[in-house]
Amino acid sequence: MLFASLFFSSQMNFVHDNIFTNLPDASHDEIIEKIIDSPKCRIERIVSEGQNSPEDFWYEQDENEFVILLKGEAEIEFVDSKITSMKEGDYIFIPRLMKHRVRKTSEKTKTVWLALFFKD
Repeated sequence: MLFASLFFSSQMNFVHDNIFTNLPDASHDEIIEKIIDSPKCRIERIVSEGQNSPEDFWYEQDENEFVILLKGEAEIEFVDSKITSMKEGDYIFIPRLMKHRVRKTSEKTKTVWLALFFKD
């Protein structure tokens, strides 16, 4: 319960669903869907199919990010040229303001991410 009290308000509604239900067609554009959105925390389901970040684009968000790859494969590149390969079940924690980009996602299957964003 401590985790829940740190991130979520007692005013939030009960939610029940399945992360793999109704996966959208992401063959043209990556799809980002908010599951939870509160002042302290945001949880998103991200569905990719071969997308990557543009060569000159870097995420540098003001929030910490915890990401787990639920399905598919991906590569995350950091500004220091370090590349982290991810497969199903792998997770990473990206501290706020750390520049990173999606280098590659699976082209043969949907890549499903669960991302948790939160501030210090």
